[in-house]
Amino acid sequence: MPTETRRRAMLAASLTAAMATTCVVSGIAFLIPELHRSEGMSLTAASTLAAVPMVGLLLATIAWGVALDRFGERRILLLSLTLTVAATGSACLANALEAPTVILGACLLVAGITSAATNGAGGRIVVGWFPPDRRGTAMGVRQMAQPLGIGVCALTIPVLAETFDVTAGLAVPLVVTTLAAVFVAVVIADPPRETKADGSAVESPNPYRGSSFLPRVHGVSILLSIPQGMLWTFVPAWLIVQHEWSALSAGILVTISQVLGAFGRIAAGRWSDSWGSRTKPIRLIAVGAAASVGLLAFTDWLDSPTAAIVMVVASVITVADNGLAFTAIAEFAGPGWSGRGLAIQNTGQYLWMAGSTPLFGMAIGAFGYPAAFLISAAAPAIAIGLVPADEEPPNKSAPPTFVRTACDGSEQK
Repeated sequence: MPTETRRRAMLAASLTAAMATTCVVSGIAFLIPELHRSEGMSLTAASTLAAVPMVGLLLATIAWGVALDRFGERRILLLSLTLTVAATGSACLANALEAPTVILGACLLVAGITSAATNGAGGRIVVGWFPPDRRGTAMGVRQMAQPLGIGVCALTIPVLAETFDVTAGLAVPLVVTTLAAVFVAVVIADPPRETKADGSAVESPNPYRGSSFLPRVHGVSILLSIPQGMLWTFVPAWLIVQHEWSALSAGILVTISQVLGAFGRIAAGRWSDSWGSRTKPIRLIAVGAAASVGLLAFTDWLDSPTAAIVMVVASVITVADNGLAFTAIAEFAGPGWSGRGLAIQNTGQYLWMAGSTPLFGMAIGAFGYPAAFLISAAAPAIAIGLVPADEEPPNKSAPPTFVRTACDGSEQK
């Protein structure tokens, strides 16, 4: 297979695998309206159940990152996706048998745990297979997994749940994960690894020592993830329950916003490649996120029909930074630490998402959606001043005795 074709295949497979994780972790949020209306759950209880897969993901992400650094991408991806198929299938079965909610929650927790490897693996695949002047764009494509996964869930889960039942909605993550496992098994190969002339692994310096770059990127990403998670989780209920949209109409609008957000990530990645910086675009995106989510709060408070349009704009802007942060972390950490660096990144983001989801549910119940939107807009405003300047990675220069072991077993200096 030609090198360029191989790169594109790796990218497509890693995107699909990450889409599966998005459906597992974020898909339950699209059941909130049906759980609230038909199952009699309070908004707080339903949003807490929706946060359970995120809790599982954040508990396991670092462990999966260590495994990626040690065992490589292909084996870990296959293991992760296979276990996730089993967990999501168990969740569907538990709900179909009308098991207690705690059993369903346990299955969703396990699904979150088992699905936690795909984001870090995808980031490593992009950095391992693409040259520096194309990584931002490629990572933007890979990061399309989140908005595309949200879009798939928005277009299918609410309609299936409303037309049939909650179990039908739960089947969507199962189907997507099964397809991803097959795709990965067919096309994924580990990217080239740097080894010494004797074949032993290169020991990379700890990128967290002597630099604040990675901790600051992690912190900024956590702040920027707060409005992302809030919009992903509550916009369907905002449209369906608050504004009385049909499930299909709400799903179509959310899908449109997520598709636009996916292309926005590619544009941001291409922008960073052209600019030669990962962090400068992040700072401007933080400004745009604070402004757009703040405007959403204002237009919704006025009960303006333009609020839905502003929501789409905010949804596009608030997801644009993810690929840039992932690329910066993987490049700075290097192949010996990128699994752990990306795992810490994901853990921090999902920890805040999981913790903030019930809090936003309570805030909406107590004060309404405009107040919750305004609170979430404060996070990117704080992030603006915390974005670091670009730094050179500590392991940029490799000794001349190093060789690259390609996937066909040949060695190249």
